[in-house]
Amino acid sequence: MNQQTEVVLVHGLWHQPAHFDQLADDLRRLGATVHVPRLHRGSLAADTAVVQETVDGCLAPPVVLGHSYGGSVITGLERVRHLMYVAAFVPAAGESGAILGGPSALVNDAIRHNEDGSTSIQPERAREVLYADCSAADSARATSLLVPQQPGHGRGVPSRIAWQTTESTYIHCEQDKALSPILQERMAGRCTKAVSLNSSHSPFISQPKWLTKRILEI
Repeated sequence: MNQQTEVVLVHGLWHQPAHFDQLADDLRRLGATVHVPRLHRGSLAADTAVVQETVDGCLAPPVVLGHSYGGSVITGLERVRHLMYVAAFVPAAGESGAILGGPSALVNDAIRHNEDGSTSIQPERAREVLYADCSAADSARATSLLVPQQPGHGRGVPSRIAWQTTESTYIHCEQDKALSPILQERMAGRCTKAVSLNSSHSPFISQPKWLTKRILEI
């Protein structure tokens, strides 16, 4: 494997870099240089800027994976070798994740609204909605890592649409209970290639070796 293979992993709402630990470890064992920037910077524009800074620091244009809301983030990037959307939003011009998901988004029933204006995933609902095909231990760990989410990020609109000029792959998670598989299938049509996976919302936890292989094939 080329030792200059660079991979950037971009997490979604309520998540953090530690959710990618197993996938990142598997990629590093096979020689990739892996970067996992932390989002929650206050807006989509700010999140995109911090990921772009990571991309600009790579020795070569990286493969960039965006999960869920992370798809909106990676859509705004430049100098990327390949975009990989995993159960993720693929916004077109003027679209946000909130617009695409709509008021009836599957995840909405599991959201708790906090007094400070932030939202959280109800811990007792997390496995059902986010980690249904993960082991009990992996689901418990992933749930413990979830963080409150400040409002506004999901309403952001990307300033550029990278998938129009950069090759991309969509990983369509067929058993997703957070982001509608029907919506995923529609958004996958915007990508260069689509692959269906019998998975819930978080295959980077439940099937990291499968995802590692797909990333390195690129």
